Amino acid sequence: MIESSGHNSVPISLCVVIPVLNEEKVLATSANFVAEYMSLNLNHYDWRVRIADNGSTDSTPEIANNITAQNDRFDYLRIEQRGRGRALKEAWMSSDADVLCYMDVDLSSDIAALSKLVTAVTTEGYDIAIGSRLTQGSDVLGRPPHRELISRAYNLVIRAMFRTGFRDAQCGFKAIARRAANQLI
Repeated sequence: MIESSGHNSVPISLCVVIPVLNEEKVLATSANFVAEYMSLNLNHYDWRVRIADNGSTDSTPEIANNITAQNDRFDYLRIEQRGRGRALKEAWMSSDADVLCYMDVDLSSDIAALSKLVTAVTTEGYDIAIGSRLTQGSDVLGRPPHRELISRAYNLVIRAMFRTGFRDAQCGFKAIARRAANQLI
């Protein structure tokens, strides 16, 4: 559980990272959608969104810079080397937020679940919260059947090999407490 300290408590800080690589077609729309959602639903947190670009060669950097110029709750981080893990590590470790999250830029997970992920870490005592597109009732719009099959097979292998309880290792929708991130990364 993450608590604010002091009588004049400071809101819990939240950094949501959106890793991007050549996402010029969806970045602006997704960023606006995320900002609107967070303003309406997570305004009791001191939140920021960090666009972590790991080597885009299209107009993603220009679009990201435009977004940050228009919204002071967004910032842009450029990492020249590719790799989502590298982008997340750099973005999370350069943030001082209490809770670190990430979501895929295509918003393939229902953004309404972001509040649940954050609550799991801030008030329910979990260090890590993982979203899933594979639980009963999940609706992944526009996902081709072959990708669904591959994803489910991959996750079955991960669960069997590592004896984990979570069902969607590849889901781009996670939250982690700062202390846990410091220990794991």
